[in-house]
Amino acid sequence: MKLLGIRDWLALPEAAALTNLDDLAAAQLHAQIIRRKPFLKRLYHDIYESFKKNLPPAADAKIVELGSGGGFLKEVIPNAVTSDIRRLPGVDRQFSALEMPFDSGSLDALLLFHVFHHIPDVERFLSEAERCLKPGGKILMVEPANTLWGRFVYQYFHHEPFVPSASWSFQAQGPMSSANSALPWIVFCRDHGRFAARFPSLRIRRLRPYMSLRLIISGGVSMRQLLPSSSYPLIQAVEWILSPLDGILGTLYDIEIEKL
Repeated sequence: MKLLGIRDWLALPEAAALTNLDDLAAAQLHAQIIRRKPFLKRLYHDIYESFKKNLPPAADAKIVELGSGGGFLKEVIPNAVTSDIRRLPGVDRQFSALEMPFDSGSLDALLLFHVFHHIPDVERFLSEAERCLKPGGKILMVEPANTLWGRFVYQYFHHEPFVPSASWSFQAQGPMSSANSALPWIVFCRDHGRFAARFPSLRIRRLRPYMSLRLIISGGVSMRQLLPSSSYPLIQAVEWILSPLDGILGTLYDIEIEKL
């Protein structure tokens, strides 16, 4: 059962008024919220920087972000191609992650920030990623983590389903309204043997849970910010102090998969 009273109290009024997370108005509102909440915008910037440091330095590297939504990746990685399953203003391309319009062996990297758990058939996506990536190409993701604390947060405070017992696919109702936040743990932890057998050329180089108090305090795109924006460096320091407990307290996974 969700803690609905607390969620209702914390909810941003404009986000709560949205009746359809899948339409254009939702993406436009999320873009506005990200930019007007300094704490959240700085968190997005830090995640984009973490992607950047793991990318090839070549200016002509072909980098594609999937599910760009209301983000601003190109401010940090200008040569990236942004994309979404919906036609959105400011996003370069429109296509599904299950059928990507790229030649085989043509991409250096695929970037996904809170996108993998929205893909209704991740086996098909991974097959497409395997096809499109060059040898040495990477999939870089930031996704919900299934730890003791992460499980509590996603089951009781988050609006998306979190079902660790589920399969690799789910019935899609819409690109944003359909999800299983436990999918990264299901595929890369619970069913690691199946993943390794099905995709022998894709190697998990890093799957690290880490605590993102900053994400919780920012409120994301649907809830109020809990602390002043000036507290950002302090919260970062608290995360670093607590990092030895990331296996218990982690709320996000930092994931790197390389094509051999």
